[in-house]
Amino acid sequence: MNTEEEKYWTERYRNHQTGWDIGGVSTPIKESIEQLEDTSIKILIPGAGNGYEAEFLHDKGFHNVTVLDISEEPLNNLQERCPTFPSENLIHGDFFSHQGQYDLILEQTFFSAIHPSMRTDYRDQMKNLLRPGGKLVGLLWGVPMNTDHPPYGGSREEYQKLFEGHFQIKVLEECYNSIPPRQGAELFVVLSLW
Repeated sequence: MNTEEEKYWTERYRNHQTGWDIGGVSTPIKESIEQLEDTSIKILIPGAGNGYEAEFLHDKGFHNVTVLDISEEPLNNLQERCPTFPSENLIHGDFFSHQGQYDLILEQTFFSAIHPSMRTDYRDQMKNLLRPGGKLVGLLWGVPMNTDHPPYGGSREEYQKLFEGHFQIKVLEECYNSIPPRQGAELFVVLSLW
């Protein structure tokens, strides 16, 4: 595990420097989850932070949810808020060395935390972690942002180029139901593995 990355994010949580944390499930992810019918599917939430999506899924009867974060701090926060969440599904580890097979992977602020030079590694690891027919669903920043520290932004065209030929791009469009501070800045994405 990258100890520098772990230290960086742990310090951010300890110092309450978590501007990406909106204190709950974002509307687009919530509405996407509400459309899921099969509660037995295997779900991964990488770079999950405080894991509001995992808590929401758990409360809706999804008990095959794995939460992965490089920092232990947010995993502890989730366990405190949701003591019935299975502790064996809270993984303190590095996404890039994680192994498993999932039906659905939720993306919420994780992609923007990864340096742009590692985006092809992100794409390839997502392909490794999804079962055939599995989906990567979530939100990506659709605007330029920082170049020297997270969050890193991007554009629809850049993401199209990154994922095309590796996934079926089912949806890659401006999000219509972003929370007010993020209106016009988020893209909703649904990528399916053949």
